[in-house]
Amino acid sequence: MGSPDFALPSLDALVDAGHDVALVVSQPAKPVGRKGVVVDPPVASRAAALSLPLFQPSTLKNEESVARLRETAADLFVVVAYGKILRLEVLALPRVGCVNVHGSVLPRWRGASPVQAAILAGDETTGVSIMKMDAGMDTGPVYAFRETAIGEKETADALSGRLATLGAGLLGETLPRIADGSLQPVAQPDTDVTTCPKITREDGRVDWTLDAAALERRARAFTPWPGLFAFRQERRVKLFDVESSASGGEAPGTVIEAGDRVVVACGEAALAISRLQAEGRGLLPAPLFVSGERVAVGERWS
Repeated sequence: MGSPDFALPSLDALVDAGHDVALVVSQPAKPVGRKGVVVDPPVASRAAALSLPLFQPSTLKNEESVARLRETAADLFVVVAYGKILRLEVLALPRVGCVNVHGSVLPRWRGASPVQAAILAGDETTGVSIMKMDAGMDTGPVYAFRETAIGEKETADALSGRLATLGAGLLGETLPRIADGSLQPVAQPDTDVTTCPKITREDGRVDWTLDAAALERRARAFTPWPGLFAFRQERRVKLFDVESSASGGEAPGTVIEAGDRVVVACGEAALAISRLQAEGRGLLPAPLFVSGERVAVGERWS
């Protein structure tokens, strides 16, 4: 059970190891982009390419969906970023249980956005956990985990790719021992629990009262989506290749440099922006954006 790119290495690992994948469950196809072209999730596309049985229900809460899962007679459900919560009736179906590949070292960053949350918090390390699922949100006992350092400039996109590969490898190592019962999960500690919500488009809007280092982390965390954006004269401007600058002192949101870079004052220090994209326009290097949009020192962005 999985939907986005993060789940692909795990699916490939199961197939490459020779496991009998009785069914691949993924989200339904959805319209994407301005033209609303209907596209399958990456996992669904990969299942089709591998000629694996595919099921894309809009919900797992009706009897028809539960019956489809039951008829597979699967020993184990492997869940990797599926995007839907499994109720107890579904969790009880497989003989061995339901295993989740989660993109953090639990109990830190339970929830829908562990990769982004780790970057936003300035964590130096993160990792993956292989967890036995229960009725809670990422609260089940953990079979195994593996840590990795977060790069100083690493984006969520890059980190997610590394964690996906790390998780698939750990899944391959632990799955035989989970299946034969020789590896038992350990309950998560009750201390140092943190949670993270689902990311929304509005999370990408800049709050200039934050310090510049925090905004730089947000830019990394929200790459590729939803990105970082602000408003200039009521028009949305997307911000790319940003970094904290020692300049500052002016009111948050004030443009203090407009040349090779656009530098905007923050609550502490300033944010230097190397590429920008005005709403309805193409992505431009800062000098071309400044000349084309007539950006002036002293103007205020919100």
